[in-house]
Amino acid sequence: MANKLKPTDSGGPAAAALEHERLTSLIGSMADGVIAVDDQTKVVLYNGAALNILDVNSSIKGRSLGRILKLYDGNGQEVNSAELVLSTRTSTSSRDLLLHYADGSTANLYLSIAPVHLGYGEEGDRGYVLLLRDITREKSLEEERDEFISVVSHELRTPIAITEGNISNAQFIAEKSGDIKQIREALKAAHEQVLFLSGLVNDLSTLSRAERGVLEVDVEPINAHQLATELAKGYHDEAAAKGLTIHTDLDPHLEVLQNSTLYVREILQNFITNAIKYTEKGSVTIGAQRDAKGVRFTVSDTGIGISKSDQEKIFDKFFRSEDYRTRQNNGTGLGLYVTIKLARLIHARITVESELNHGSTFTIFIPNLR
Repeated sequence: MANKLKPTDSGGPAAAALEHERLTSLIGSMADGVIAVDDQTKVVLYNGAALNILDVNSSIKGRSLGRILKLYDGNGQEVNSAELVLSTRTSTSSRDLLLHYADGSTANLYLSIAPVHLGYGEEGDRGYVLLLRDITREKSLEEERDEFISVVSHELRTPIAITEGNISNAQFIAEKSGDIKQIREALKAAHEQVLFLSGLVNDLSTLSRAERGVLEVDVEPINAHQLATELAKGYHDEAAAKGLTIHTDLDPHLEVLQNSTLYVREILQNFITNAIKYTEKGSVTIGAQRDAKGVRFTVSDTGIGISKSDQEKIFDKFFRSEDYRTRQNNGTGLGLYVTIKLARLIHARITVESELNHGSTFTIFIPNLR
């Protein structure tokens, strides 16, 4: 049975008019768009929110619904809004429609359609009430969440499988031959995957806290010269294992920097780790120069470089270059995304200069926060 929009009493025309005025006022105050159409899908009532969603700044009363509500389905096929409404027998809703605008842009639309009596009393004209809501942001968040779950699940599955395989292999060797060398190799491979998992979990934890806005910045004095020197020393063995050397290029007149030691260190570590990972021969150089308002750090390498097109996307969540040399290394595409989040948190600025096969230089300006 159709819904009925009718007064709550039978006080005659005056009462009906008052009730109509109240109803119009109620609809006008709603945040969602409301459009009432007659049985010919001509607009008889609407509110300001509907005009905003439709991107219209003039009256739509009396206009045909099909001319103002341009809908498309998820496959890009046009949906006749008038026919969709007229075919509705009971209240129905959808979150899978796209609203197309005159300039070619689109919005994800929540649309609810309900058959109603538009007049008062049992004999009132029949029609339909449409409820519209722009859910573009909600849809974007849903898609991002689904992509996040898919990518993380995939990235977790591979190292877990490799770890399990290597530990099982070590157990088998211990039982059958007891070859210590082979057991060590299997356990080493398993340990490397556990370290990768640990890094992934840390990235996810930091990312979660950053996106929820719960990270705090503890400003303290930072000896920039000492920090750069410690990082170079700390990564010496990892670089040497690949036949790389680590250099420092430090301004002898560096002053104490006022910022977050934790986040500055993490940002630089992410760039140094990537520099070593994507450099097969040559060196990595950690630099630091005094700036009037802070310190300008650099991390340069002689590695594979980054194409111009990839440079625009390297800080995007889950982005990984299609370059086969990049794909040879483990990675989730989260490291630099987390880095840019932390950089914004401490008001740092990051720029990149790179050329394929000629290395990369990341410049990180860290300002004094007090």
